[in-house]
Amino acid sequence: MSLNSLSNASSRASSEASLQRVKNLPGYTTPVFKGKEEQRAKVQADVAAKGFIPRELVANEVNWFYSQLGIDDTYFQNESPSVISDHIIALFGAKVLAYTKHDLNKLVIDLERIDEKGNGATFIHTSLPGLTSTEGPGATCESRIDSLYLDNSTPSNCYRLETFRSTGSISATASQQLRSSPHTLEVYQKIIWQVESRYGPVMEVFEVEGTRERRLVIGYKMGGTSRSLGIALSNLYHFYQLYSARKYVEQFSNGITIISLYLNPMPNSTGAPIEHSIFQVMKEASLLYCLPDNPFFLLDSVNSGHAVQEATYAYCGWVFAQHFCNRLGPAYLHLKNILDESNPLHAEVLNNIKRRFREETFTRESIAQVIHAHAEIIHLLYVNFAMVHYPAADEASQLGPTLSYQRLQTTQPLSDSELYDKIRRTVLNKQDLQVLESFLIFNKHILKTNFYQPTKVALSFRLAPEFLPEIEYPNKPFGMFIVIGNEIPWFPIRFRDVARGGIRIVMSRKGRMLFDENYGLAATQSLKNKDIPEGGAKGTILPSLGAPPRRCFEKYVDAIIDLLIPGQTPGIKERLVDLYGKPELLFFGPDEGTADMMDWAALHARDRGAETWWNAELLGGIPHDTYGMTSLSIRQYVLGIYKQLGLREKDITKVQTGGPDGDLGSNEILLSSDKTIAIIDGSGVLVDSAGINREELIRLAKRRLTVAHFDKTKLSKDGYLVKVEEQDLTFRFKADLFVPCGGRVNISNVAALTEQKGKPHFKYIVEGANLFFHSAGKVALRKTQVRTRVRLSYYHLFDDVDPASGGVTSSSLEEYLDLMIFKDGKPSEFYQKYVKEIQEKISENAAAEFHCIWREHARLQGAKPRTQISDELSTRLNNLQAELEFSDLFDDVPSRRGVMRRAIPATLVDQVGLDALLERLPETYQRALFSSWVASHYIYKYGVNSSSVDFFHFARDLAR
Repeated sequence: MSLNSLSNASSRASSEASLQRVKNLPGYTTPVFKGKEEQRAKVQADVAAKGFIPRELVANEVNWFYSQLGIDDTYFQNESPSVISDHIIALFGAKVLAYTKHDLNKLVIDLERIDEKGNGATFIHTSLPGLTSTEGPGATCESRIDSLYLDNSTPSNCYRLETFRSTGSISATASQQLRSSPHTLEVYQKIIWQVESRYGPVMEVFEVEGTRERRLVIGYKMGGTSRSLGIALSNLYHFYQLYSARKYVEQFSNGITIISLYLNPMPNSTGAPIEHSIFQVMKEASLLYCLPDNPFFLLDSVNSGHAVQEATYAYCGWVFAQHFCNRLGPAYLHLKNILDESNPLHAEVLNNIKRRFREETFTRESIAQVIHAHAEIIHLLYVNFAMVHYPAADEASQLGPTLSYQRLQTTQPLSDSELYDKIRRTVLNKQDLQVLESFLIFNKHILKTNFYQPTKVALSFRLAPEFLPEIEYPNKPFGMFIVIGNEIPWFPIRFRDVARGGIRIVMSRKGRMLFDENYGLAATQSLKNKDIPEGGAKGTILPSLGAPPRRCFEKYVDAIIDLLIPGQTPGIKERLVDLYGKPELLFFGPDEGTADMMDWAALHARDRGAETWWNAELLGGIPHDTYGMTSLSIRQYVLGIYKQLGLREKDITKVQTGGPDGDLGSNEILLSSDKTIAIIDGSGVLVDSAGINREELIRLAKRRLTVAHFDKTKLSKDGYLVKVEEQDLTFRFKADLFVPCGGRVNISNVAALTEQKGKPHFKYIVEGANLFFHSAGKVALRKTQVRTRVRLSYYHLFDDVDPASGGVTSSSLEEYLDLMIFKDGKPSEFYQKYVKEIQEKISENAAAEFHCIWREHARLQGAKPRTQISDELSTRLNNLQAELEFSDLFDDVPSRRGVMRRAIPATLVDQVGLDALLERLPETYQRALFSSWVASHYIYKYGVNSSSVDFFHFARDLAR
């Protein structure tokens, strides 16, 4: 992603030096319509025949329309005499109406023709230069053009836009014949080349020799922004008291859009000279690209003095307040202390109250009203933010301060305490006060942001997580980000400096709970990552309605990279104000909905300069679904149960959620040989009490098809398939084993897993899907054992913290391939051996976890549920790992080398050599690897209740 912007110089000398100049010639060649005079005669006859204009005035009106308005010949060439005569009659009527009001300035022209077959349209409206219309037809004309013809452009279905200003003519035509002058074609070609080689918009400014006119040319890929920039750009240059003499939107068959604006200063303008303001327009256009629908940069905002940067800040604070104003507070804490969360009924009450607090206390609309009502406070909050994060001027460039920086100097900045006191004194409404205080909290916890980066596709902020209340988030994250675009905000979270987690796309309308969902997933990932050097992390993307998921993913990745790589290119990627002050390593991996996007992310990160930490299937990474990495660890738990209880797999009945189209679901089918009686996925429910035909299931799994594609001729007489569109039914199943590979169970629907008396439908549950059981749901399941006196040896629940850890183990071990080796992106013999060793490592770790939990459960004689033992085991491992990471045990070279030799796959050590590997591995990663290996192998060998003496004996053997 790049935006080829020029210097933001505000001094005349600097702007003169950086501008590209063009001759004062038309940027487009005007077509000559050879049949114009013949058409004029037909139009004049048609106007006279219709009888609405006095016959003696017809010739003058037609001549005025053809010769005085300055309408481009393209209009006459594309319109029929009948349509033109209608337009002339309508204009005459508008003049008569203005005359009756005794004010010719009230002449309102409102003409349009929209071709019903989609071949184009013509709009002719009154529009005063430099002003955004707030009433009449002109107020909606441009936004209608955007929505009807530009917002959803594709290479196969797009329109050109030509806008002319004379006495007031706008013409949008369907002609795809580009009439640009040779110089304009050359400019467009350069812009197209830059757009094709970068990610995001490209912008150039040209000075027209001998005039004050500036031409701003913007190029971007179709679909790169959520809607056309037309109306947003008009509001922007109107804010700086500029007007467009002409405006063109060109759409090319290679999927690139170019907007060309011919900008001039308003006569008697009181704003900054165009020589200065044009750079600010270009700089702020990148913010419009990120947020073209910003509700805080509407007409009332323009008139009240909000610049785009301030309006964008208001939008970001609005998003932050939506997620972090709805906190639970002391009343919830008091109630939580009274109720018993181990009681499912009490847990359900608390869960419902929490959800209502989140969704109903502060709505999007109410927070927006507070922002609009307190414009002065918002301005002061923006200045407070900008004085910290506005980048210092580059002294070497000898450029003057930017226009936006000069604007900041007109307001006396307040310290945090002074601003807090002013808000307290000024705002009397308690809820308004809480909203505005959240902006101050936002400001205080921003460590770095790409807000002032000249080029960006979404806004990103690195936040210090200290503001998160402990009552709601007992485990404090190490770091968190917020990415804001027009498609919706996203919240990457990690629990350690070196952390790993997938990027997941979730299609849901519960956007207000997105942060809590992502926090829960990242916290679970932290427990799951106990055997690897990286801590837990997760990134969740929730696209807004109609937004392409891939576009959201690409913006997410690019915006995060903005904060990780120091900018080096003036006008494109510049250095940020970094209050964190340390390099950060983020590991992005595949998750639901993003498996096919990781190659792009890896290549893009490498192109942006992050080649040290990139991973993709084509570039040395290992596709988890192909090799069943996550499923291998789940499988070890299933096999462990069979072995401990003396069961034969072919006799076991099983129910599975998550179908053969998914990663976990397909590999569970391919690896198992049980008697599966039911599979539920997003397409329907497949049931056969005699056992679903294994060959047909394997066919679906290999082709990644849902159960809706099952061949019903392969069902027994008792089998059936119900698709989601056919019936609205509720199903309940009983089986020996339940393996959830998708879906979610919480306190409200956990009862579906038990009979009326509370007896579970399943003897054994091995949780594969992330957070399939909500914490309250697990509590309720544990209660069923007590109430029904079910013997604990016959009810075994293993949550996903342990069984589903194979995927992250694989991802972690893949890093050595990325850091050290890959060969033409193709699987080699070495690659295959390495994959096999990873699979063995996953099975080894999962088996060790299973037996550790099983031993502890037996030692306690079933007094503690296995899910609780699992959580405690993960916590113990993570705590021990944190202690070891910075201990002096790592400094003992023989012990360190002994651990590294065993922790790094032998295939790689034999191929490259331990010394070469250690030389290339960063020390932070070596420490994390050392501590994770020691912690996991020690606990799995000696158990969760091991002693200091046990550790002494264990540590003594590390150097071997």
